[in-house]
Amino acid sequence: MYQNILVYSMVNIGDVLLSTSAVALLRQAYRQAKITMMVRPEAADLIQDHPLIDEVLTFDYRGQDRRLSAQWRFWRELKARNFDLAISFDRKPRPALLCLLAGIPVRVGPDRVFDNNASWVTQLYTHVISIPFDLANHLQADTYQEIVRRFAGISGSANPVLGRITQEHEAKSRELLSQLPVKDYRIALCIKGTFALKNWPRERFAELVNRLDNKFNATFYIVGAGSDLAYADEFISMTNATVANFCGQTTLRSLAALLLQTDLLLTVDTGGTHIAATTGIPMVVLYGCTSPKRWAPYSSQAVTISKDPDCCPCALPEDGCDMRDCLAAITVDEVYGAAAAFLGQNAK
Repeated sequence: MYQNILVYSMVNIGDVLLSTSAVALLRQAYRQAKITMMVRPEAADLIQDHPLIDEVLTFDYRGQDRRLSAQWRFWRELKARNFDLAISFDRKPRPALLCLLAGIPVRVGPDRVFDNNASWVTQLYTHVISIPFDLANHLQADTYQEIVRRFAGISGSANPVLGRITQEHEAKSRELLSQLPVKDYRIALCIKGTFALKNWPRERFAELVNRLDNKFNATFYIVGAGSDLAYADEFISMTNATVANFCGQTTLRSLAALLLQTDLLLTVDTGGTHIAATTGIPMVVLYGCTSPKRWAPYSSQAVTISKDPDCCPCALPEDGCDMRDCLAAITVDEVYGAAAAFLGQNAK
């Protein structure tokens, strides 16, 4: 029925990747359709060379595309493409309004997606999909999939799908790994989340690395954004182990290529966790102000550790909580035990 579909997910990289599980269902429902996905520029690499997506558009609604002249050009581009269906995995006003003005005849979006608050943006949709379950107790990817299931009248589920890893990404991963000493295990660390309430205390991370270094013949490296570089360097100074700092040195897909050559990932809740899940790497994921009930990675190789306090999800300012009931309550022993179990299973 629909031949030219626009889907958009103007959110952070983790959510963009999770929403590809819904794109997989959309592809099942409309096998012959051309599917174009619109995302923010920083998420585009996730879905380039993608097996389910035919074309990628970027819309920098927080940056240069905020200008009226840029939005005018973008509106003209959308209109010229003659999409017959648009599906939103967020409730951002600008893309919804542009789809309306571009004359896309069928525009689909959720009544709820990140919170339970009503939004006037739903008035811009022709079809508002009611999400029937409690958002906090369902995986976020399932919320995205429910939009497609209810609109297309299909059932089933799917996993998130990353764009293809190319020879270029593999070459970058080999370049980085060549900087590490050759040991029995490679252990990746992601120690910094997008905000402070996601961060496990660095001194505990440092103690964890020291214990693993004493027990296992392992080499360690840290991954993250370029802005995490100084934070990671400070962490390295707290450890006795040799730890490489790769923050800012990978693209999203070269990160996946790197993790494919790694034995274990120890991480806080970040978008990189969901990238890692597509590789099948064993990982231990720590949750504080967020819950694995909603944000656990789609992977049978992931162990999640959370104290699941009554105050989760947290709405306090970053300096308004000492995290004593969540991240600060997670002990080094707990994380070490989960990590050692993975490494013991793969003893070399």
